[in-house]
Amino acid sequence: MQIPFLDLKSQYLSIKTEINSAIQDVLDNSAFVLGKAVNDFESEFAKVHDMKYCVALNSGTAGNHVALWSLGIKPGDEVIIPANTFIATAWGAILCGAKPIFVDCDPDSYNLDPLKVEKAITSKTKAIVAVHLYGQPADMDPLKKIADEYKINLVEDSAQSHIAEYKGKKIGGFGVATSFSFYPGKNLGAYGEGGALVTNDSEIAKKAKMIRDHGTLEKYQHEIFGHNYRMEGIQGAVLGVKLKYLSNWTFERRKVAVKYKELLSTNSNIKLPKEMPYAKHVYHLFVVQVTGNGRNENSELRDKLAGYLKDKGIATGYHYPIPLHLQKCFQYLGYKKGDFVNTELLANSCLSLPIYPELENNQIEFVCSNINNFFNHVA
Repeated sequence: MQIPFLDLKSQYLSIKTEINSAIQDVLDNSAFVLGKAVNDFESEFAKVHDMKYCVALNSGTAGNHVALWSLGIKPGDEVIIPANTFIATAWGAILCGAKPIFVDCDPDSYNLDPLKVEKAITSKTKAIVAVHLYGQPADMDPLKKIADEYKINLVEDSAQSHIAEYKGKKIGGFGVATSFSFYPGKNLGAYGEGGALVTNDSEIAKKAKMIRDHGTLEKYQHEIFGHNYRMEGIQGAVLGVKLKYLSNWTFERRKVAVKYKELLSTNSNIKLPKEMPYAKHVYHLFVVQVTGNGRNENSELRDKLAGYLKDKGIATGYHYPIPLHLQKCFQYLGYKKGDFVNTELLANSCLSLPIYPELENNQIEFVCSNINNFFNHVA
């Protein structure tokens, strides 16, 4: 049996008629950049997250940049960022000329640890970026309390957590601005690059719209510095169709996660993802830690399992094998191995299993039986 890590073709085939019609409409109207399809998507995406404004962009990375740029983050400022995240989170600070200050993750949620955040604050700290990693919201109440106390901007990076919930409320409104990614593999993915920023602040929304379009709201009148971060019309059309299915797709992802946990619950060689009591996890990724029952908490056993599953036709992924503070491009910051224990442990032991709405029970059973067989007979 062949089980891909992600099956975008099956998803496309299930909504092919609607997708093709939406794309054809963009072609017929020649609205290739921004336009009605993008405007309609912005309105619906904001509504889904109970937010006032959505500014569609051409990537989640642009969202990270625009969020901080809109807040006036500049050279000399510091921005607190989790060490355990994709590197695009850090580019927001870097592209503003600011210094990223990395902080360790919580060992259970894998998200930013609020207790460690406060210790990292200095007089130069201007923002905290809370990443809702793998589909699970960060613990926002204590982070917001810290941000309010120190008068620091709290920003959310929700590239992996569309319509996830924190204490019954959709993510997006806890910080001053929230970035999203619509990279094809995301829970809500475009057919190319795409991203967005949502906010309840009219001034941030206005500035974000100007930044995405060369610093202008009216053609050839450039009031501020800007960039070309505009969303293409075809991506807006695709996302507009897919947004209607996001709730059901999320329901199916959660069912897959329940099945994985049921079939792997007795395997003491792996640590299953924990859904925190304050969160509704949307399982963009299903990340397990390969611990070998305490025998071998390092990458060797994880890699061996991944290789075994590959031989059985099962694709897996690593999220993320090299933490940000150990990336070569950030050597100048002076971090070293051992600085962030939880992040480094996860980097050495994490393995992401296939998860998508179309994954069937027999496929999940095949994955789990091979994982269990590996530890019973191979490892």
